[in-house]
Amino acid sequence: MTEKERMLSGKLYNALDDELRSDMRECKAKLFKFNSMLMDKNKERVELLRAILGNSGEFLYIEPPFYCDYGKNISVGDGFYANYNLHIIDCAKVTIGDNVLIGPMCGIYTAGHPVDFEVRNTGLEYADEIKIGDNVWIGGSVTINPGVTIGSNVVIGSGSVVTKDIPDNCVAFGNPCKVHRAITDEDKSCWESKRKLYNSEMGKDV
Repeated sequence: MTEKERMLSGKLYNALDDELRSDMRECKAKLFKFNSMLMDKNKERVELLRAILGNSGEFLYIEPPFYCDYGKNISVGDGFYANYNLHIIDCAKVTIGDNVLIGPMCGIYTAGHPVDFEVRNTGLEYADEIKIGDNVWIGGSVTINPGVTIGSNVVIGSGSVVTKDIPDNCVAFGNPCKVHRAITDEDKSCWESKRKLYNSEMGKDV
């Protein structure tokens, strides 16, 4: 196996490998261009983002600056929005579903390093895949650690450090991030009534 194949399969690999460093340099060059583009160049920005990412859905918007290692290991679904300063360390696959909103200053980190410093100092590391479901809202300054799966219809409170899997249909927050309550029909009726009031006040069809 090549070092890239080892990296993507979750095995210990040499992060200083020439192929990996070359892939990273190519990605960094595209990111530099993306992060320097003006907002009036939105069409070109989106096209460049699609060239950076491995897969992307119908609507895609990331506020610069945005940083990642390889880009090609990241897949996002339809309706993806991320605010300023999103960091994705995509040494393993990062798979994000449809209609996901990510607040500013968030980090998604697949990389891990040996606890033993002598092994760590040789440049060996490993990476674990991260998965995020559909209809997820991640608040500002959230950290998502290697190997985590976040379910669908989830809200992650700002400042959380997600170290373990989060199930569907819940509000979770804290350090470490824990489930605090389920999202229920009461939430739906509350926000639906607010939406109808907004439409009424704005003269839109209810």
